[in-house]
Amino acid sequence: MKIIKYTEEHNKFRVRVHKFVEEEVVPNVEQWEKNRLVPSSFYKKMGAQGFLCPTIPKEYGGQGLDFLYSVIINDEICRTNHTGCGPMLHSEIVVPYIDSFATEACKQKYLPGCVSGDIITAIAMTEPNTGSDVAAITTIAEDDGDHVIVNGAKIFISNGINCDLVMLAAKDPLVENPYHAVSLYLVEADNPGFKRGNKLDKMGWHSQDTAELFFTNCRVPKANMLGEKGKGFYMLMKKLQQERLLTALWGIIASEYMLDNCLQYYKENSGEGKLLPKSQVNQFSLVEMAAEVKIGRTFIDKLVVDHMEGRDVVVETSMAKFWITELARRVANGCMDLLAEAGVCEHLPIVRSFLGVRSMSIFAGTNEIMRRIVAKSMNL
Repeated sequence: MKIIKYTEEHNKFRVRVHKFVEEEVVPNVEQWEKNRLVPSSFYKKMGAQGFLCPTIPKEYGGQGLDFLYSVIINDEICRTNHTGCGPMLHSEIVVPYIDSFATEACKQKYLPGCVSGDIITAIAMTEPNTGSDVAAITTIAEDDGDHVIVNGAKIFISNGINCDLVMLAAKDPLVENPYHAVSLYLVEADNPGFKRGNKLDKMGWHSQDTAELFFTNCRVPKANMLGEKGKGFYMLMKKLQQERLLTALWGIIASEYMLDNCLQYYKENSGEGKLLPKSQVNQFSLVEMAAEVKIGRTFIDKLVVDHMEGRDVVVETSMAKFWITELARRVANGCMDLLAEAGVCEHLPIVRSFLGVRSMSIFAGTNEIMRRIVAKSMNL
């Protein structure tokens, strides 16, 4: 029995997304990888087709669709073996904060552009010396009338080069409790005092632009604060369930892609007189990977349904995030080992997959943080 119940409308939508991906993503991947950037014009193409922020309500220019439409978009893009598409971060991680916590005026101002692709978003939490600990950030936002003055630096910010709007985490320096000091602000990229730093070259994810961001006496209207002052840490914790679920989803899609690709290559190139030996060792390795991938798919599909039903699955999502992203690494390693010398040739898709999945364990909180969350839930 299928866990996720896709309707006929979902299936028609998938056909549309698949056609779009085949025409607009696949032919451009190699050039985007060389350029180390997906052009901002691609967002507008996605927006024109209704493939950005599909769950945003109609009154803000969205379609008001359910989360499965987001799952379908992510699924189809991830199966291109291309990890540079920032629209997934934009649509499913950053924009939901605006939808949930922004003032009505900010929603009216920003959400239609987010849906159309005219506004590209980024989330700025990570700092050079803080890693996964949001409470330890040092970027400050000091009160100044109806504005705050922001000073600080962020690093490893996805969409940092393309972004028009940044969701920034900053502290009130007068509040001692770090968990009550963090607030979230929307900062426009043309705001005086905001500056982009270097575009970072990474291992894998080459066309996903990642940058340093700097804020120097950057005046941000208090009207651009999300939710209540000092509640930023708790808003981040609330929304991280979906971010970690999506990271786990990317991990299982990548695992399925790598396994399918490896199986096809093995079947075509194994046997007497061929490149690879058709041995029991190789067969068992593929069978074990297939079993783990099947288990991971069942787990993630159940979590998608639970998440859509509004259930609190923070612990289970944390489990899925660390286990499935590490599964993706095991599958990548297994496929590389099985392909032997052929596995190091860059023209094979597994090479890009191998580089791409390695960093998944860092996204949305490191896997060590995920284990701490689970351990705390077990009263360990």
